[in-house]
Amino acid sequence: MAKVKRVLVIFPGALGDLMCLRPALGAISRRHPGASVELMARFELARLVAGRSVVARAHSLDAREVGELFAESSGGARRFFGQFDRIYSFFASDDARFRARMAAATDAQVSFHSFRPSGDGHVSEGYLRSIGEDSSPVEARLEPTSDDLAAASRVLAESKCDGSNLVVIFPGSGSPSKNWPAAKFAALAAMLAKGSGILRSADSALDDTKAAQNDDGMSVVAILGPAEVSIEPIFREAGVTVLKDLDLPTVAALARLATAFVGNDSGVSHLAAAVGASGVAIFGPTDPVRWRPLGPGQIAILRRDPIDSIAVREVAGALLKFVAQRQR
Repeated sequence: MAKVKRVLVIFPGALGDLMCLRPALGAISRRHPGASVELMARFELARLVAGRSVVARAHSLDAREVGELFAESSGGARRFFGQFDRIYSFFASDDARFRARMAAATDAQVSFHSFRPSGDGHVSEGYLRSIGEDSSPVEARLEPTSDDLAAASRVLAESKCDGSNLVVIFPGSGSPSKNWPAAKFAALAAMLAKGSGILRSADSALDDTKAAQNDDGMSVVAILGPAEVSIEPIFREAGVTVLKDLDLPTVAALARLATAFVGNDSGVSHLAAAVGASGVAIFGPTDPVRWRPLGPGQIAILRRDPIDSIAVREVAGALLKFVAQRQR
């Protein structure tokens, strides 16, 4: 059997989906020792994991060669896909025509796997089962580069934020129904900034009066993506530092540098967990058994539906336990 030198994984998901694929990517890398594992996905996502994980090289799912697999011309597809010795496709697995044209575009073994596979347990376990591996997820950490960490440090310096006692807030997600109210995130940020002395009250009812009596506050930043533009004024009015227009590697590095993070069931919460951050993930209608962020850090899950019934003091209490552990 010829040695596998190049492996291509084709994946159509968003950021959170890709973070859940990490254990399967790790398993594929171990299955083909010495091979270059390459990822074809949304290019900003493929570029994020390339060089920061087992993925060695990024390719865009919007490439012309992919489009040819749905059209009559396939010369470019043959030149591109023919470079690989093994292909795993989580893309268009239920499209018979795509499967046939992909198989014709390469001499490599090609296997097709469901995107967001059904079944019990975490979705990452489903991806592992789909490629014939044990469904117990293994650690597959995402490692920010030295350049990523330097960029994050510059962002903090320019924002006059103290990175030694930093809490990062991710108030957005891919669906409004999964979002804890922005006003509650802003209230949480204000509470944390007023004083970390409320650590002493983390297991009791936390309120603004107690928080205001302490002046040893933490640095708190809210990181907003393009979809969160409308909630920026809520944080600005609360005096919370807002960081926006950041690329994903810098966001990942900020999470790595932070004492803790708090966010919704979102791609950036999955990203923070992937780089080893500890923190709180707030869930509403989605199931944390299936979608909880995975990573080497500690992640506390708070879930209630409706999500806006979760109180600020509950999130603060869960979050501050991580801060206390970091400060010991």
